[in-house]
Amino acid sequence: MPRTRTTKKLAQRIDLDYFKRPSPLRRWRFLLSVALPLLAILWLGWHGIRGDRRVYSAGALSSSHAVLTRQCAACHVTQAGFFSEKVSDQKCLACHDGAIHHASQEFTPDCASCHADHRGAIRLAATSNADCTRCHANLAVRGGPTNIARNIDRFEANHPEFAVLRSGAGDPGRIQLNHYRHMQPNLLGPNGSHVQMVCTDCHRSAADSISTWPFGDGASASAATKDSGVTAAKSAILASASARAYMAPATYARTCAACHSLQFDKRLPDAAPHDTPEVIHPFIIAKLEAYIAAHPADLRVPRDPNRDLPEKPIPADYHLLTPQQWVGERTAEAEQLLWRKTCKQCHTLIVEGNAALPKIAPSNITARYMPHAQFDHSKHGLVDCTSCHAAASTSQQSSDLLLPGIATCRSCHHSGAEAAESRCFECHTYHDPAQRKSAHGNFSLAEVQGSAR
Repeated sequence: MPRTRTTKKLAQRIDLDYFKRPSPLRRWRFLLSVALPLLAILWLGWHGIRGDRRVYSAGALSSSHAVLTRQCAACHVTQAGFFSEKVSDQKCLACHDGAIHHASQEFTPDCASCHADHRGAIRLAATSNADCTRCHANLAVRGGPTNIARNIDRFEANHPEFAVLRSGAGDPGRIQLNHYRHMQPNLLGPNGSHVQMVCTDCHRSAADSISTWPFGDGASASAATKDSGVTAAKSAILASASARAYMAPATYARTCAACHSLQFDKRLPDAAPHDTPEVIHPFIIAKLEAYIAAHPADLRVPRDPNRDLPEKPIPADYHLLTPQQWVGERTAEAEQLLWRKTCKQCHTLIVEGNAALPKIAPSNITARYMPHAQFDHSKHGLVDCTSCHAAASTSQQSSDLLLPGIATCRSCHHSGAEAAESRCFECHTYHDPAQRKSAHGNFSLAEVQGSAR
């Protein structure tokens, strides 16, 4: 007769007291469930006693703020001894410049909304395009219309042509320069030699301008120093920018003097200074007075047959001048050569009424054509100059604006893995650089290093 298996009989086979007997698994599970939270509390307490709050960090700080890793209160607001997740603008402004981009903007974002930290060793200035286009994709301003482009979302698509080219205006510089003639082969150079000029003979960054210039006047250190300043405004621009980023203005002493001499009298080896007529005039007089004092025989001036007039009496073969008369005549000849030929080759001379000396129109050389954008020539050194400034080799007018257009930049700067960076921050700065100020935090070295208690 077969056995009958019921659930009751099966249940009787189960040991209901198994949990009362010790088990290694249950013992370790109990120990770990108690020990691990206890160790975590002790670990947090130990860091709290030491004042090390890095355990609460959301991640590594950016490279510029990495030194503040132990100083959470430098950026985060404290409330009742604890840190809030929010980063206050006032905390940023305690160290950094907070100048807005435009006074007429309707929306001013919080600092941390664009410069989000705790994302590793990144550049905080390398913001995403979304941070810019949330305003500039549909720009709204206070106070009526503006000439700012209102709908820009990325560089390679609907970014307008650069403003300096979009306006259609020419170069405002007043120096007469023919690039085409200076780029010709076998150009007559210093001492009758034949040369082939290249762009870097005249155009170099401020950092490179201290090296030797092939067509400059190396002996005229004072003239080079004078020309290198140009104006206080241009010097300030060069000082505020990277030493290798922007081209220093070309000057006569560094780029022209070897070929374009300012010699005014064949009897004198000295050339006139590259300066205003008010400086040149007494210089010429002083040189001529010193010469005639050392060569009194030159006061006996022979007659020039080419100046004899028909039906007029032929003057004597020689006439004797006083030193003052000789200096006066030679000065007039020298200045006639300078004002009407030598200086006029490059400069615009203005004669006002009966003024004894002309005025030189300001050179008006532009130091930066795009003051609201950043550009670094040193990072583009791999590319030949004429690849971007294609019109330079054919330009014959000084009014030609030889800047590359946006299409040239887009050939390299566009989206894609094999393209150069094209995000907004690469060229534009939101904050006004003219109002930039240095960081002025009040941490000691011990506090920054986390060793202060």
